[in-house]
Amino acid sequence: MHDILVLDIAGTPVRWVDHESAAAYYSSGKVRWELGADRVVLHGGISRLHGRRSTLEIAAIIAIDGPRWKVRGGEDRAPLSRSMVFARDRHICAYCGGRFTQAALEMEHVTPSSRGGLTVWQNVVSACRACNQRKGNRTPESASMPLLYVPYVPNRHEAFILANRRILADQMNFLLAGVPRHSRLWASEPPPDQPAAASAIGAKKRAPHASGGRGRENR
Repeated sequence: MHDILVLDIAGTPVRWVDHESAAAYYSSGKVRWELGADRVVLHGGISRLHGRRSTLEIAAIIAIDGPRWKVRGGEDRAPLSRSMVFARDRHICAYCGGRFTQAALEMEHVTPSSRGGLTVWQNVVSACRACNQRKGNRTPESASMPLLYVPYVPNRHEAFILANRRILADQMNFLLAGVPRHSRLWASEPPPDQPAAASAIGAKKRAPHASGGRGRENR
């Protein structure tokens, strides 16, 4: 079951939450506006007054009242991890171009750590085990293994896509609107481990003018 994308009042992604947490935002009156055609209906108890079961509709994207999220330093980027690197690189080895599952990939330092290379987004790529062993403790130039793509720092919108494998089309459209065109998320072929995200990207390409603005406002 999909999660709900929570935004601040200005439309900045804040977190993914489950349906119960989203329901708590509704019941406390914190939901200011919402987006998305897909809705989840939660059923409550039966009212003593009219004998009908209560229901609550939850939108796929909700903006909640409260302080706006502020970019400070490097916070407008994805947290660095092996799985996030593989997702950024679409599970493609940076040296041979092969597509692999996450279990068959390794996070590889372009400039080796022993040569001063840092563990930062711009210096790590996905590599299959064979290429990683072949390159060893060398730079791509000295190993005659040029990079097939340039590593980059994913921004906050892309981080939310990389962190969630079950994303609805409306949620994907909203997040992609904030992803720069150099992102590998715009690659045409889906990664083997993320069919949901891939299908949503395909839907975005087929409907580039899908709504990315505000939807129904709750007062």
